[in-house]
Amino acid sequence: MKYFLSLILTFAISFFSYPQTNKYFDAPFGGGGGFIACWQIPNVDQLNVKLKEVGIPEFSTSGLFTTGGAGFLYIGFVKNLRIGGMGFGGSTSKTSSVNNINQEAIYSIGGGGITVEYTLPFIKNIGVSIGGTLAAGSMNIELYHNDGKFSWNNIWNEIDNGSTTNVSRKIENNFWIFSPTLNMEVPFYRFLAFRLGVGYQLSFGNSWKTENGQSITGIPSDLKSDGFFIQAGILAGFFAF
Repeated sequence: MKYFLSLILTFAISFFSYPQTNKYFDAPFGGGGGFIACWQIPNVDQLNVKLKEVGIPEFSTSGLFTTGGAGFLYIGFVKNLRIGGMGFGGSTSKTSSVNNINQEAIYSIGGGGITVEYTLPFIKNIGVSIGGTLAAGSMNIELYHNDGKFSWNNIWNEIDNGSTTNVSRKIENNFWIFSPTLNMEVPFYRFLAFRLGVGYQLSFGNSWKTENGQSITGIPSDLKSDGFFIQAGILAGFFAF
């Protein structure tokens, strides 16, 4: 029995210490996941037109910061192919105050779905992968206009008589996302790797709703989450590129 166990141990050590140039390691394997930070550049031009009209500062057209996570696993039976998942979310806001009236606009986007990528086999020691993401996404626009004076009774009085200076609106867009991507992972310490990637988010099947799930019309066709993004993060796992 001791001889048998020693034989198995010797074989295992030899197998896992074998160079990656050997036939056993002729394709990437393993997987991992972790934190991802992203800079996204959606189209907010039409939103900024309306914000300017009502006296609220415009959102930056250079983008907004989102955070989330991503992970992947090489499936093995198809060389260099990996499947995973991702999720992200972020928001930005602008405020103004004129004649004791507070105004605020909040813009937020988010989504989550699956990723399919192919790691280029001719690049060694790091992983460079091309692929795409298919996800469900949402974009929310929240608008507030009030004098900052609220009470329990006043809220119900406003509902009863329909007259108020305090206004809030929420507009939500649910859609599907397809994003072609290019990602690079660089292992740097044992089971850790640094990711840097780029992509372009495309949305389709847009469905706009407002309060109480009611439909809304007249939304500008180019008010979308579509746009270029860049991502970076730290992944933990087992990486053999």
